[in-house]
Amino acid sequence: MASAKSTSASQPREVDFPIFDADNHFYETPDALTKYLPPDRKDAVKFVEVDGRKKVMFLGKLAEFIPNPTFERIGHPGAQEQYFKHGNPEGKSSRELVGPGMDCPPALRNAADRLALMDEQGLDYALTLPTLVSLVEERMREDPDACHDVIHAFNEWMVEEWPFVYEGRIYATPCVATNLVDRAVAELEWLLERGARTVVLRPAPAWGYRGPRSFGLPEFDPFWRLVEESGTVVVLHVSDSGYDRYYDEWQGAQVEMKSTSVESTPFKMSQMFNHYPIRDTITSLICHGTFWRFPAARVLLVENGCGWIPDLLDHLDHVAMKAPQQYAMKPSDTFRQNVWVQANHEDDLPPVIEAIGIERLMFGSDYPHLEGLAEPLSYLDDLTGLSAEDKRRFMGGNMLDLLGIDAPASV
Repeated sequence: MASAKSTSASQPREVDFPIFDADNHFYETPDALTKYLPPDRKDAVKFVEVDGRKKVMFLGKLAEFIPNPTFERIGHPGAQEQYFKHGNPEGKSSRELVGPGMDCPPALRNAADRLALMDEQGLDYALTLPTLVSLVEERMREDPDACHDVIHAFNEWMVEEWPFVYEGRIYATPCVATNLVDRAVAELEWLLERGARTVVLRPAPAWGYRGPRSFGLPEFDPFWRLVEESGTVVVLHVSDSGYDRYYDEWQGAQVEMKSTSVESTPFKMSQMFNHYPIRDTITSLICHGTFWRFPAARVLLVENGCGWIPDLLDHLDHVAMKAPQQYAMKPSDTFRQNVWVQANHEDDLPPVIEAIGIERLMFGSDYPHLEGLAEPLSYLDDLTGLSAEDKRRFMGGNMLDLLGIDAPASV
């Protein structure tokens, strides 16, 4: 067990309870999407050279969402931490905010080296999520079966490089595409056979052969039934949810979503930070009755922020008053029944705690991404208003309870 102690020379932090980072990431190697593709899908994903730089193509179309999809060079972890906490008062460009790059270290590529880094950082456990695979579903929506094939190939690669449970401390989260419900169920069954405890879904409509529709509709009940019966935690992580096409309609443009937002127009930035994809996804899971049909299903929101939650729950409760006969239970109670939330470092916690309770909130650093924390345990500096017990719950206890992990009271 790691010692929950920061290695920062400037401000050491010691705690007497387990730390569980609910938002950690790894950077995939270039073969993550291609190594296990079936022969008839070899052209679905290709890495190509454009102006001397490696890029990735899906179904013959170039993707620019992630500037360097090989991750051989990356930005320093937490390079945009202050930008997300305090804005950009000096009007710096993305390049100025990010600063110089660095070679990708082994600890961001494989579980064994990551565990050693977690010991240095004072992390006892981590929910570890992929990065590159967030590109896939939006760019392959025209071919649902090919999309499922690529996601499955990625999950096969994960079994080899990022075991779903590593040394009882790293919980790596594979992906499920929900486009075709029978294939989503088959994928979840395959993952469960290999020990997966969590799966990540894109907060967006599922693109099947009849077009897009919510994965909260009754036709997806076989998937949610298996989720509930197996005790799988479904992670809804921020992604390219395809909403840029709506924003672009207001601007008369067609521009691919980019992983950085500093150069976006004021209109587009205002929409991006409204959290529409996750708001709509949660509204669907409540109002389409998914959580009423499967009251024991557990959903964890990761890297979606949480400041929007009180307003949304107030709105849904207000609307429900106008047609109570259509609701099995109050929307805000439904949310508290089925949903847990990872809070970003820039979030204002007190209103969210008031709305859903501290027992539903957990810490996550988004390490090693640019917008996350350079030092995960620095989150403790912003928790001065919480009691010792609430800090214990927020920094690890709630996540341990969610996954049913027994851990010592102190480490």
